[in-house]
Amino acid sequence: MNLLNKIKSDKTVWIIVLLISLFSLLVVYSSSNVLAWRWKQGNTESFLFKQAFIILFGFGIMSLIQLFNYKYLSRISQIAFYIIIPLLILTLLIGKSEGEASRWLEIFGISIQTSEIAKLTLIVYVARVLTLHQQDLHDVKTVFKQLILPIGIICILILPANFSTAAMLACICFVMLFLGRVPIKILSLIAGIGLVFLLIFGTWVWNWPGTIPGGRGFTWKARIERFMSLQSNDNDQVNRVQVKEENFQADMAKIAIANGQVIGVGPGNSSQRNFLPQANSDFIFAIFLEEYGLIFGLMLIFLYMILFFRGIAILKKSNHLFGGLTAIGLSFAILFQAFINMAVAVGLFPVTGQPLPLVSSGGTSILFTLIALGIILSVSRQSEIERLAERTNA
Repeated sequence: MNLLNKIKSDKTVWIIVLLISLFSLLVVYSSSNVLAWRWKQGNTESFLFKQAFIILFGFGIMSLIQLFNYKYLSRISQIAFYIIIPLLILTLLIGKSEGEASRWLEIFGISIQTSEIAKLTLIVYVARVLTLHQQDLHDVKTVFKQLILPIGIICILILPANFSTAAMLACICFVMLFLGRVPIKILSLIAGIGLVFLLIFGTWVWNWPGTIPGGRGFTWKARIERFMSLQSNDNDQVNRVQVKEENFQADMAKIAIANGQVIGVGPGNSSQRNFLPQANSDFIFAIFLEEYGLIFGLMLIFLYMILFFRGIAILKKSNHLFGGLTAIGLSFAILFQAFINMAVAVGLFPVTGQPLPLVSSGGTSILFTLIALGIILSVSRQSEIERLAERTNA
């Protein structure tokens, strides 16, 4: 309790991050069974230690970031914005591939998912621009030049390799524009242009998928076709067999969820971890539901939602618009990504490849999620310091 009292940043966020990280260690250790036998002679502890190291390292970075004044991030984001553009271009040209998509850039022997850096950079950058141009947001030219153009550049550069991240980032930025007091009339115009672009792009991909570099058009079209086939009531038995073969991951995830029921089969007792590809990453929520059941699944959803509501609380308490918008933007990004991952696991969305924040096995995603949380805590901490100073001077 004495340690908690010494923490000036949001204590609830700290507790939530600790709880989700604990869930991560437990479920990654259990779900890495197949990978352990394939690559580590059955040594699942190596995956546990790797995950624990990444989380502890990320906690260290988060702890340091929350001590710094977040206001310096405003200028840093401006510099980072111009650095991330060539990095995204390099990723498309010479990046390491997963399937047909180039998503990782190797720098000094370390693989980095540049879209994660871009997501964090753009959210902070948009918060900066909304703050600096608060008096000019009624002007359509200013909004499009200062906000829509930078958002569009980053999203378009991410899109060929990672459509889901580009779409998600565009939605997050749109919410930030709304919270940043961009007039509804301009937001409606932006939404209309976005829908037209999406319709044209979707028609292009559907009819001419081969024109998309790297064969990504075929991948996107196939995922939509498989998802639609699974949702349809087609009675063609042959087609159903083909669909089930192509949607093996989705089928195995549904079986895992059905096995878990309300209370789960217990930690380490998952059967579908032996069959489900990406059991420790993209579909880790299905394994979590199988082992811990619906009750703990709802608890995990509740933790993400509390994290988002704490972002709203920090926005209300912050004396500076930049800090408040940054906190709400980053917290919404974490919640949005979590919901997308969960929706894929339960069959509500086509497969997207989005990891479950802080839970899925991985390096870049966990580190940048914890960096984002460190920034949120920094905003909370500075707000608390300013309130204490005001009380002292009063």
